[in-house]
Amino acid sequence: MGIVEKATEYHLGLLKAKLARYRAQLLEPTSKSSGGGTGFDVQKTGDARVALIGFPSVGKSTLLSKCTHTQSESAAYEFTTLTAIPGVIEYQGARIQLLDLPGIVEGASEGRGRGRQVVATAKTADLILIMLDATKSEEQRRLLEIELDAVGIRLNKTRPDVVFKRKTTGGINKTVPLTKTDEKTIRSILASYKLHNCDVMIREDITTDEFIDVLIGTRKYIPCLYVYNKIDAISLEQMDKLAREDHTVVISCELGLNLDYLIDKIWEELDLVKVYTKKRGVHPDLDDPVCLRKGATVENVCNGIHRSLAANFRYALIVQGKSSKFNPHAQKVGLYHHVMDEDVVSTRPGRSHTNGRRMTVFTK
Repeated sequence: MGIVEKATEYHLGLLKAKLARYRAQLLEPTSKSSGGGTGFDVQKTGDARVALIGFPSVGKSTLLSKCTHTQSESAAYEFTTLTAIPGVIEYQGARIQLLDLPGIVEGASEGRGRGRQVVATAKTADLILIMLDATKSEEQRRLLEIELDAVGIRLNKTRPDVVFKRKTTGGINKTVPLTKTDEKTIRSILASYKLHNCDVMIREDITTDEFIDVLIGTRKYIPCLYVYNKIDAISLEQMDKLAREDHTVVISCELGLNLDYLIDKIWEELDLVKVYTKKRGVHPDLDDPVCLRKGATVENVCNGIHRSLAANFRYALIVQGKSSKFNPHAQKVGLYHHVMDEDVVSTRPGRSHTNGRRMTVFTK
């Protein structure tokens, strides 16, 4: 990289940092001001939340009606849905909340067409489904990605492996060589945020934009599926090309094509762990699981059953499963042991508010 390119990148980094700060002040006003990014008043229920986002009349309401027992009004004209309509997908014993959000327009991140309410609700989702019209150009996908990126939603990305702490002294420590930015640019960005003393540990080769995201700290990293509807109106060659793209599912809501595969992909992207409850001396109820995020601990299992269980916890047994060191034999573990899918876990709470009853917890 030449001197000119380095100087250009340095100034671009400063400009990006200023732009990100001003945009955050514009789109995320203080609590005293009105009209902030307040989402629709829909209670988060079930084991996970999936948000449907797209332009008007791409089939979001029809998909909600087909996949759940909820009827969302659909018609041949745009903006049929004016508020968030929740439905529930029941899959392998889990209850997944599916939110049909109003169609957004270009400029939604700036507040056009109730856009701020839509994106604020999308930030609470565990998975985003971007509904697209297969008969239209790829420009629709690019515009939606721009709107979500502008409000701090990062699709199909993970948080950069950067540790940032404010300190009276400190410096920049990097364990990998930086090829997409340099230390001078990082220091200038920190100075633009008036951060002159801090400890920064960089463990991966990040870009300037990714470092700014870490500094701001309000970015949401959410998995996303691109769902192309109306495939019955395009050629087989076009459909095959779309279906081969990453994180993409092709469907037809009108004909009910490929909807089962879409639900399978939703489950796969959510990456949930199923946990079954069982009273002592009785077979586990495999029809009513407690579903938790991957990486959940025995404490999360207890809280999923009742909040008092963790407070009165004594120990747990991994009766059978991948997380047991002695599989297929049992292992005695504590609250912070990580359970895995298809484990068999038995908790042993002490005698407490439950009048001495003990609850046994299993995963299939």
